[in-house]
Amino acid sequence: METRYDHGGDEFVYVEIDAAMSLPAHFTSLAITRQLAAEAIDGVEEICPSNASYMVRVDPDRIHPRDLVRELQRIESEVGAGDDDFTVETRIVDVPIMLNDPWTHEVLMRFRDRHQDPTGTDLDYGARINGYDSTDAFVDALASSPYLVTMMGFVPGLPWCFQLVPRERQVEVPKYVRPRTETPERAFGFGGAFAVIYPVKGAGGYQLFGSAPAPIFDAAMEQPDFAEQDSVVFFRHGDVINFRRVDEAGYDEVREQVADKQWRYRTAPVEFSPRRFLDDPDGTNAAMLEGLYS
Repeated sequence: METRYDHGGDEFVYVEIDAAMSLPAHFTSLAITRQLAAEAIDGVEEICPSNASYMVRVDPDRIHPRDLVRELQRIESEVGAGDDDFTVETRIVDVPIMLNDPWTHEVLMRFRDRHQDPTGTDLDYGARINGYDSTDAFVDALASSPYLVTMMGFVPGLPWCFQLVPRERQVEVPKYVRPRTETPERAFGFGGAFAVIYPVKGAGGYQLFGSAPAPIFDAAMEQPDFAEQDSVVFFRHGDVINFRRVDEAGYDEVREQVADKQWRYRTAPVEFSPRRFLDDPDGTNAAMLEGLYS
């Protein structure tokens, strides 16, 4: 698909790399937006990268949006497909997750009338439509490989996470037919091809698969990680997340550390190469995990 450029009023330029999400499309968007930020073009106010697109806010008194489009086309031609000779300095993060937990299970069972399959659970449904023989096998697939944070939103701190596996191994599930009016804080959900953690309690329509014991949003910045980053949100665009399965005892242990304001995420620096990943996904993932847990 040819890159599409649209104008949003006088101040925004929206660029769609591809209509469908894929890792190559995201890597292209990431390469362009990082180069755009590095060039610091006068009049560019904000840059918002997304899954397979990005948006730029401009000051039209300093640069006309049509002139910016020409600059963006130039940058795209220079970075190419975004996967050649391009690396991202980022981090990999260990994120404990209890899958098939009792808390999200209680909530999802109260909203079966809004689901595609009222007779089972969200995990049962996800396993069936993705061709897995059992829920356990489906859970193993969810936790088998790290995820890349390809976008931040739609509420503060929520990471959209795309699993770092070849396309034929991607898990994909639709959202609920009608949204729930309740989703627990720190619920681990899945919609389309994206995993998320809900930072706060609220409504929601993603399939509920589990729960994270550690916060990803801390308005008071009481936890050490948030105070150290001087940010109310923990995750950043470009983070690599490894969702590590824990049982209820492991979940409770993390919750105790959170209550004592002593919780710290385990992280390790990563130089992520899209080209290296596309050539050898499993080998790249194994090297990142070795760096995280060694």
